[in-house]
Formats: sequence, structure tokens, C-alpha cells
Amino acid sequence: MPQFAANLSLMYTEYPFLDRFEAAAQDGFRGVEYLFPYDHPVAELRARLQANGLQQVLFNAPPAGADKDSVHGAWASGARGTACLPGREAEFRHGLALALEYAVGLACPRVHVMAGLAPAGADPQRLQATFQSNLQHAATEAAKVGVDILIEPINTRDMPGYFLTRQDQAHALVQAVGAPNLHVQMDLYHCQIMEGDLATRLRHYIPAGRVGHIQIAGVPERHEPDTGELNYPYLFGVIDELGYSGWIGCEYRPRAGTQPGATRHGLGWLHRAVTAPSQGVA
Repeated sequence: MPQFAANLSLMYTEYPFLDRFEAAAQDGFRGVEYLFPYDHPVAELRARLQANGLQQVLFNAPPAGADKDSVHGAWASGARGTACLPGREAEFRHGLALALEYAVGLACPRVHVMAGLAPAGADPQRLQATFQSNLQHAATEAAKVGVDILIEPINTRDMPGYFLTRQDQAHALVQAVGAPNLHVQMDLYHCQIMEGDLATRLRHYIPAGRVGHIQIAGVPERHEPDTGELNYPYLFGVIDELGYSGWIGCEYRPRAGTQPGATRHGLGWLHRAVTAPSQGVA
């Protein structure tokens, strides 16, 4: 059975960030992911991982920024990546180098590179060419330190203007670059909103070997996977049937928000998933 990783940017927000590692471990998680690590020193994050027996499975490269201060403020200012943006290649490379430094220090095997928001009136072919060139550079540099690069289609309702929105677009880019360490981050929440037909898409893309990470959340509210329109027990069965043995990131916002115990009280879906017939404990 695939292993589930807690996303500490969205889950356990009833605790300060550095305390979320212990909370996730207490609830049985063995892997964690989050948006960005750059507000904390590598040594501090590594200590939290080691103290709680956790593996860092994923984080994002900086959404923008060419120095420490601009990286720290980029997400809050609305930046959502620079990989597709012509003229910002140097900024992209700075962010990538920082991400790989953290990945090595945290023994994290994969980094998500965000495409960015398409500027109004921009030529899509030029954006595509820039994205492809930056991904080639990213994959080459990441391979030197044993790290995989991921790209993720994101829905335009949550992130209007995002350049990469569909699975076929992402897989075509991966094929065009041709790097063995470049993969697609298949977020079933985003995919359902943009495309639907998730079981068929899983059966199409997982056997091709280019899905490097899966993420889940209920649709449409982005709460626990046992709420909303998706039948996750069925989808977990499909994922098992296809032999996917990677991580599944739980990138959802608990229904109870930041109330004490909010995340833990919503984990009934996880306990049912890991004790289902023919499935082992994550």
C-alpha cells in the first residue's frame, strides 16, 4: 500500500510549524511534506525529522526571489513560480540552487518546481519553451545530487492564471525534456476540478512510470478525503492495483480548522484506509 505523508503547511495548523512534526508522528505518519522550508535553517528541520522518525518526502522550490529576503516574501506577495517566465532564468536558477541545498540537507528525494502565472498577453509558445529549458537545467542539476524534479498541474479556480493546468500538458513536457529524474506530481484534487475521470487517468499515467508523487484532498472544499464528491477508498484500490508504491501527500485543510485536535479528529479516513482488507499499514 502507498504511504501517506502529512502536509504540514495545511495540516496541524493548530500548532506552531515546528511542533507539527511531532504531532504528525504521534498520529502515525512516517513522511511529511510542506510548501517551503526556507524560513527555517536546515539543521533545525533535520533535527525535527530525526527526533520524530520522519522522512521529508517533498517540498517546493522558491516561488520567486533572487536573494534571501525576496525568497522569504515571494509567496505572500503572490508569486507562484518563475519556471515559465522569460527573462527570469537567473532568478529561477538561484531558487533551484537553494532548493537543492535544502533537499540534500534534509535527505529529501524530490523537489516541486512551480511553473508560474502566465502574464496577460504572453505568447504561450514562448512560455512553454522557457519552461522546458528551465526544466532541463533543473533536472540536470538535481541529478548531480540524486534529487528528482516534479511539476504539478494546478487548477485555475484556486490559482487563476497558472500556466500548467492539465495532466497531458505536464506529461508532454516531461517527455520533451527526456530527463529520467523529471516526473509529474499528480494531485487528485486539482485533477478532479480540471479534468475529472480520475480512475481512468490513474490507469493511463501511472503505468507510464512518470508519476513521481500523488496528493489528495476532498473536492470541492479541500477538506479531508472522506468529504466531498470523490470516492477515495475506490481510488486507493486503483492505485494499489496499478502497483504505485510511492508517497501520497495529504494536502488538505482539516474541517475543524485550528481548533485543538482539529487534524487528529479528522483522521478517521486514514485509519480506515490502512486497515482495509488486503492493504497493509503505511
